[in-house]
Amino acid sequence: MAEKVLVTGGAGYIGSHCVVELIEAGFQPIVVDDFSNAVRGDAKCIWDVPESLLRIEKLLDTSIEFHELDLLDRAGLEKLFKKHAFSAVMHFAGLKAVGESVEQPLRYYRVNLTASMNLLEVMQAHKVHNLVFSSSATVYGDPQHLPIDEQHPVGGCTNPYGKTKYFIEEMIKDHCKAEKNWNAVLLRYFNPIGAHSSGLIGEDPQGIPNNLLPYVAQVAIGRRKYLSVFGNDYDTLDGTGVRDYIHVVDLAKGHIAALRKLKDDCGCKVYNLGTGRGYSVLQMVKAMEKASGREISYKIAPRRGGDIASCYADPHLAEKELGWKAEFDLERMCEDLWRWQSMNPTGFTNGTAS
Repeated sequence: MAEKVLVTGGAGYIGSHCVVELIEAGFQPIVVDDFSNAVRGDAKCIWDVPESLLRIEKLLDTSIEFHELDLLDRAGLEKLFKKHAFSAVMHFAGLKAVGESVEQPLRYYRVNLTASMNLLEVMQAHKVHNLVFSSSATVYGDPQHLPIDEQHPVGGCTNPYGKTKYFIEEMIKDHCKAEKNWNAVLLRYFNPIGAHSSGLIGEDPQGIPNNLLPYVAQVAIGRRKYLSVFGNDYDTLDGTGVRDYIHVVDLAKGHIAALRKLKDDCGCKVYNLGTGRGYSVLQMVKAMEKASGREISYKIAPRRGGDIASCYADPHLAEKELGWKAEFDLERMCEDLWRWQSMNPTGFTNGTAS
């Protein structure tokens, strides 16, 4: 029988791509999501399943168990753990926009930290001791050296979102020290982009996109007039921010590698998931122009609170210990993103892929 893996936030962008990889790797994902960053499927559907999961079911000719659940609902979480014997948990659920976190810090602390504490406590109560946590390179703050390896100091975060990821990491590390039978892999993502090659699932931000590439793609498809480039006076090759962009499918495969690492009774481990190469905002605009065959208008705007100049990974530890390495190049990332956007010009809502 397939091992059951609880996937929190599994209807969102990264979570849904991980659900695909879990199924293809022979696991049985049980998905919970509160629709804070996911689109509901057919309103006539009795269970009101997210559109992303409906499409995965179609893509893989399978069925996925889904529960609408906010992790702040401790009783609902308890009920789910009583129903299923999970071998592990993949924890994606949480608020995730840097700019928004600067504007609404208390909301980010309340939602992200309380949800994670609830999850850890319920896992402990039900003897589920294996966790893969969706962390972020934002825990490194303003880089003291590049590329960033896992030994780089953490905690000097420049925004509340990053601080919540750092605090949750610390909670997990402390819990693993106290409970020797716990295993956790903390995955520090850099910047996931792209989409599944089928064009059926991809990133569909609700409202104005907070991340660069979805915004660029929406400009290319005509949903938005122009891109605002936040700052062109950074100490970078063209003055715009430099980031390490990783294909979301590569990222998802990294989670499967982490899940397998848990079986080694690994204790608490930390890995960067990135490509090791940085690209500027303007380089990304040019790459998307090539992929889409369309001109992308942009305007220079003031710097955004909490942003840093450059951030890219040293991913060698993940390659050494997880046997994982990013495979897709920038051209492929942009091609897959454009396929998703062109097949789904308004996202999951009224897209042509369904």
